[in-house]
Amino acid sequence: MLPDPMRSDSSQPVYLTADIRALERLAAERAGAPPLMQRAGLAAAEYARALLGEYGRNVLVLAGPGNNGGDAFELATHLKRWFYRVELVFVGDEHRLSGDALAALRKWRECGGNTYAAPPAALRPDLVVDGLFGIGLTRPLEGGYAELIAGINRLPAPKLALDIPSGINADTGAVMGTALRATHTITFIALKPGLLTLDGPDYCGKPGGEIRVADLGLDVAAILQNKGATTAAELLRQALSPRPCNFHKGDAGSVGVIGGAGGMVGAAVLAGRAALKLGAGKVFLGLLADHPPYLDYGQPELMLRMPRELLESGMITAFAAGPGMSTVKSAEQLLREVLDANVPLVLDADGLNLVAASKILQARLPKRGAPCVLTPHPAEAARLLGCTTAAVQADRVQAAIDLAQRYRAVTVLKGNGSVIASPDGTWLINMSGNPGMASAGMGDVLTGMIAALLAQGAEARAAAAAAVWLHGAAADSLARDGSGPIGISANELIDPARALLNASMR
Repeated sequence: MLPDPMRSDSSQPVYLTADIRALERLAAERAGAPPLMQRAGLAAAEYARALLGEYGRNVLVLAGPGNNGGDAFELATHLKRWFYRVELVFVGDEHRLSGDALAALRKWRECGGNTYAAPPAALRPDLVVDGLFGIGLTRPLEGGYAELIAGINRLPAPKLALDIPSGINADTGAVMGTALRATHTITFIALKPGLLTLDGPDYCGKPGGEIRVADLGLDVAAILQNKGATTAAELLRQALSPRPCNFHKGDAGSVGVIGGAGGMVGAAVLAGRAALKLGAGKVFLGLLADHPPYLDYGQPELMLRMPRELLESGMITAFAAGPGMSTVKSAEQLLREVLDANVPLVLDADGLNLVAASKILQARLPKRGAPCVLTPHPAEAARLLGCTTAAVQADRVQAAIDLAQRYRAVTVLKGNGSVIASPDGTWLINMSGNPGMASAGMGDVLTGMIAALLAQGAEARAAAAAAVWLHGAAADSLARDGSGPIGISANELIDPARALLNASMR
């Protein structure tokens, strides 16, 4: 069985297109093994056979002008030899095929296969295989290609994409004009970012379908070191260790949340509640509202103070600044002092907006002596980078890396397939979560969760990655129990996140 990264408890490597090409070149130099195209075609054919089941069923295979089309020729040949009824549409010039792809086309013809310029009108396929365009696509699909994909998308049959659905940018997840909506994807050698972030998951089979990885017999990590990977449950154990019996609340640290201006106290409360239930020994809320409450009746363990008290107390081991903070001048002055505090810090929401609007804060942030985690959504990331939201979304991995390196802070670029980047250029793409998380307060809860892990001694990258995975996994558990994805509230995530964290420590 091919590994399914969507259900894996272990982190999986993720490679950019340039790295995959380097892997292919290095692998081609190693003698004694079948060409990668043959291996890819066989792996894809075996997966297609598992999806089809009984012999004799109808398969429509689409082959494009590049090596993705060569993979499709190989698959078609195997399926025909296994007694499936295969029709193959080839939209390319065989005189411009690579040597391996041309050999695969000849093999298809030698076993009695024909090629068509368009899908037969009367065909009712039980499976469509997309081998039109793989990871090398660099321009939007238009004209006849777009019309072909639109027609295929209308077919009710399951659709298996080879490597990546045609029309999806392998590095960014962006739709390039139009894209084929696959129900299943088998990707070769290793995962690519475009499968996991932005629009990619909606086109490659998640939710409801699958992404499978066929490593083609390559020990990928031994050939080329990667800078990217996926999040997984194992990150929780990397962030925290089980507690010894001789343990007290001082060992679990103290979180100070700075935020909660008038009308936005709830944002700071959510962050505080999340920090408390994710294990912080003590949690203080420094509220900016003119008339702040004296008690959180829903969580009376939270200690409510004036922000100045927290900054001067010397007892905070991790700050979270930004939830409901506002961007008034007094908030900016407070943030300056928070940045000067020599303890780990999470910056979110208005904390990020204040930095984006102030050259002084922008210069101060990278000079901090203690770790910092930034948690922007795409619009906040654009403000911090001085670009447009569209530019951030056009390359989410690079935008997260740029932020991490500019501000010398671990950065969580939130969204579909959140990207966690470090100043050293390494990055993770989150695999947990669902659309139910598109509701108010979710970012505040994540901020509190990261702060709790930092307060307990987790390293910044480990704290951010573990909290992001846990945040999404808690939403997934609510969806499995019937409480989502529609209508999940941020406060609901906290208890299942606590349960998942404790389960990982056993």
